[in-house]
Amino acid sequence: MTRILIFGNSGSGKSTLAKTLAGEHGLAHLDLDTLAWLPTSPPQRMPLAESRAAIDAFMAAGDRWVIEGCYADLLAFAAAQAEQAIFMNLPVAACIENARQRPWEPHKYASSAEQDANLDMLIDWIAQYPTRDDVFSEAAHKALYAGFRGDKLMYTSNQRN
Repeated sequence: MTRILIFGNSGSGKSTLAKTLAGEHGLAHLDLDTLAWLPTSPPQRMPLAESRAAIDAFMAAGDRWVIEGCYADLLAFAAAQAEQAIFMNLPVAACIENARQRPWEPHKYASSAEQDANLDMLIDWIAQYPTRDDVFSEAAHKALYAGFRGDKLMYTSNQRN
């Protein structure tokens, strides 16, 4: 597969899998966190039209890519061009443990201390996944997965088959 979407709860292993697939198959990698938010405090979502333009530009730059994130609305913009969808549908407890073990993400946080200061909020966010009704929710991801017309995989652990 050369055009892949990966989605799921925070801490499910989306970024790790995307980086692995990008390295193994020479795919360009887009982490939607890098274009979903304005650089404001408190954080605010970037207007959807701007995010879509960035996604379209990324896809137009080449036909070998992996796009990952928890944003069902943004993933939907790429779904028609994707060949494969991978739903990282791990139990909440596994996502929380992954978040606790997450290495520093310098493209998201200025320091590991800043990332660590955000951990309690992230764990609360992860725990709400099954009950939320937004574009980051389990329900939104299940709908995206059900509606995808290409090849589909669902992982319920971080062990690849």
